[in-house]
Amino acid sequence: MEERLKSDKVRFRKSCLRRLKRLAHRNNMARDRRVVRRLYETIREENARRVMLYIPMDTEVDLNPLIRLLRRERREVLVPFMEGASFRLVKYRYPLRIKKFGIKEPIDSKQHRNRQIDLAVVPIVGTDVTLRRIGFGKGMYDRFYEREKRYIKKTVFVTRELCFSKRVVSDRFDVEADMLIVP
Repeated sequence: MEERLKSDKVRFRKSCLRRLKRLAHRNNMARDRRVVRRLYETIREENARRVMLYIPMDTEVDLNPLIRLLRRERREVLVPFMEGASFRLVKYRYPLRIKKFGIKEPIDSKQHRNRQIDLAVVPIVGTDVTLRRIGFGKGMYDRFYEREKRYIKKTVFVTRELCFSKRVVSDRFDVEADMLIVP
């Protein structure tokens, strides 16, 4: 039973990634703009002062305009800084450099002390009926959430195109969202 679920998840992830990679070669500005606009509305509604975002890869919603806007508003923007099989959060600042998996991140900073996050924005490859995250398969967000979930008030999943399974393909430890935003 466990093996069948595992292979269902692997097949589902591959299918979703193929769809997202096809989309990555199109002009996604309008899609990304709609997601960013809804995200910004949510941040304002929640009065979120400390926001966890990500620095986007080609297949992910481009949050760079949102990052610039939130920094202008003096909201604290935190992004993942990879460490081993997981990550910790650091304050978004320049310069950015390219690291493992082609992901950009700020230079290491130990300044992030307060662990409370008002709103966490997490990229997904797909999801299922449990609204749990199917990601790239590295488990980095799962390990991060295992340690830090109690400090995160609200989690929002974002993607350019919804890849949804009506069957449960996620594991119980996969990150679960409070909200999903798609174009």
